[in-house]
Amino acid sequence: MSTTSSRFRRRALSTVAAASVLALSLGACSSAADDSSSTPATNGAIAMGFAGMDITIWNDQLKIMQPIIEDAGYEFLTSDPQWDVQTQVSDWDAWIQRGDVKAIMGFPVQSDAMVPVTERAQAAGIPVLGYAVKWDGVEYGTIIDAYEDGRLLGTAAGEWINENMADEAEVTVALIADKTSDLGKGRTEGITDALLETASNAVIDELPGISRAEGNDNAKSQLIADPDTKIWLGTSNDNTAGVYQALLDSGVAADDDSYLVGSLDATNETLDIVKDANSMWRFAFILPAQLLAESNASLLLKAAAGEELEDTVLTSIQVTPENAESFYVQ
Repeated sequence: MSTTSSRFRRRALSTVAAASVLALSLGACSSAADDSSSTPATNGAIAMGFAGMDITIWNDQLKIMQPIIEDAGYEFLTSDPQWDVQTQVSDWDAWIQRGDVKAIMGFPVQSDAMVPVTERAQAAGIPVLGYAVKWDGVEYGTIIDAYEDGRLLGTAAGEWINENMADEAEVTVALIADKTSDLGKGRTEGITDALLETASNAVIDELPGISRAEGNDNAKSQLIADPDTKIWLGTSNDNTAGVYQALLDSGVAADDDSYLVGSLDATNETLDIVKDANSMWRFAFILPAQLLAESNASLLLKAAAGEELEDTVLTSIQVTPENAESFYVQ
């Protein structure tokens, strides 16, 4: 990044444990299969492992994927490592040891730490696919260009600043940044680079945050430190939703035209907000859960059947009041 110390500040703030907002939508830690499913598992099992179950769009994808996988005759497994890499490795090892898992896909808590368990899976004849990112030993997956997605949001925010705050010598931008993963790091770098290239008066306060609770907590801290912060960007739907609630709680009106909230990812809750043309949540760039889930399920089923694979590379789409309805997850 080509940022300078005068335009980029990183502030370390306390965070709230994400455990309080876990959304365990698919049952127990080691299995998402429903024993009452009308489609019996005849072909073995397929596993999908995210880094945690506190991210709404991941839970949305699992709900969409489950019937697709089960209708193909597989048991659908997932787990909730709660962002602990050792727990994630243990969960994957348990899947390997079952003996009936035909393919595994996942988003790693920490990419390099997943290399040994990936090798163990492949040694057992189980193909491993990546979600959003790939790591050593993973050749294919549903891939997101995190940096370019970040640039979409950073550019949009910078242009809004130029149109509405060009006369201000310095505009503080609070960036709630999840940098615990390659995806979050790429998004953070893309937002930062594009924003500072576009708006010459922008100064970024980078605040840590993965979950809604962390976004909310750190936004409140930022408002205490700098009550005049009016530009708020987030690397995910969940951490930005926490920011949005903190602003409302502080007395900011949902349609205050002097504020800008922007995010990557969007859920039904966010779509309800962004489709209002007067909302201060002005920018959301979405990779639809349906599109992601269908890509994941297709790749997993092909891998399980030993078919030829290739990456699915997806680019975010801007949500507007005109197209928001098309992105809802039923």
